[in-house]
Amino acid sequence: MSAATRLDADSRAATAALPPLLAEAERAAASIWGVHGRRAAGAGETFWQYRHAQPGDALGSIDWRRSGMSDDLFVRETEWETAQSVFMWPDDAASMAFASKGVATTKARRAALLALATAILLERGDERFALMRPGAPPRPMQGRTGVARLADHLSLTSGTGAETGTPPEVSYTMGGRALFLSDFFGDLDALSDALSAAVARRVRGMLVQIVDPVEEAFPYSGRVLFESVGGAMRYDADRAESLRDAYRDRLAARRDRLRAIARQAGWSFAIHRTDTPPTPALMMIHQTLQATRGAG
Repeated sequence: MSAATRLDADSRAATAALPPLLAEAERAAASIWGVHGRRAAGAGETFWQYRHAQPGDALGSIDWRRSGMSDDLFVRETEWETAQSVFMWPDDAASMAFASKGVATTKARRAALLALATAILLERGDERFALMRPGAPPRPMQGRTGVARLADHLSLTSGTGAETGTPPEVSYTMGGRALFLSDFFGDLDALSDALSAAVARRVRGMLVQIVDPVEEAFPYSGRVLFESVGGAMRYDADRAESLRDAYRDRLAARRDRLRAIARQAGWSFAIHRTDTPPTPALMMIHQTLQATRGAG
């Protein structure tokens, strides 16, 4: 079997079965594509690098001269194409598995939905996307096959086991973009370090804090046993209402720190609640990523 035939077979196999999350993401993306969708301009033809061909790459994009020197297929990337990779971190730590009574989705599910819908919009704009998780494809993906692979990985991921999340280390493409979707209840110093590593590669991006409504309102009163989703933290409060003001102050202080971290890195910061529709948040993400395209 030739390398080209293997590539086509891999593409067909990857798109054979689409997970349920994909249908929801397709609906969210379709709601804004007609208003804000556009194809990426074909600028920046400066040669940047060769990379191995992946399922979803068009046969016309393969550099047959370079590929003829080995048994592998290679794609010739321009500087513009490389810069259009978006690295996405939808946090799946234990704290993200929370959903209060009456809320239909967990924070992790909403983060995955926004990441996948963003990838669909990027694919329609001929742009690439990468998932920042252990076991995810190491290189940015593209095309419908890339969307299917991303959907499959997001649907199968069961969490890192950590109580709270921190963005993993990745090899960013120079001048790329990034999207971090998390409750950001973890170590903010580690988050600041992660953004510094991104900035060193001229990566611009966005932090979206995803919270459940009770995490903002703190509606508890009386005796309440507070326990983290992962079970690592427990606190028995006799009068939970007496903690409300202090809790809200700490939440506000954390958000001030998040805004400061984002501002120092040249990134954007936004808040999204899981009891609201995903479409406005997706539109904001799409607009922000488009505004930072090629700005690194």
